[in-house]
Amino acid sequence: MISPAPENVTATPNATMTGFAAPSRGSSELSSWHVAMPAGATGPEHSVSREQVWILTAGSLEVTCDGRTEKVTAGGTLVLPPDTLRRIHAGESFEAHVVMRSDGVVTVPGEEGTRILPWAR
Repeated sequence: MISPAPENVTATPNATMTGFAAPSRGSSELSSWHVAMPAGATGPEHSVSREQVWILTAGSLEVTCDGRTEKVTAGGTLVLPPDTLRRIHAGESFEAHVVMRSDGVVTVPGEEGTRILPWAR
């Protein structure tokens, strides 16, 4: 059983992520988290080394992935392929649950190295 805890919440200028399952919380392979992004926020362009599945529970988002922009609304599911540039924009506030393999890392164009996703570890 994994219970929400303040130490599993990461707030960035663009969104708040609440970690659920992760290796640090008992999962051996998968990570899951909740994302809340306010209207008008746009995340940085980046790629993730693992596939991600986003299930929108409220609002809507626009995602530009591999040069194509799509709108996803509450109740919809977004599957983002690994190693593909993407950018998430909240035309209106949205909430989503995200799942991926726990060993995924982020690459940002113009930056050296990779970043971990602390809420997924």
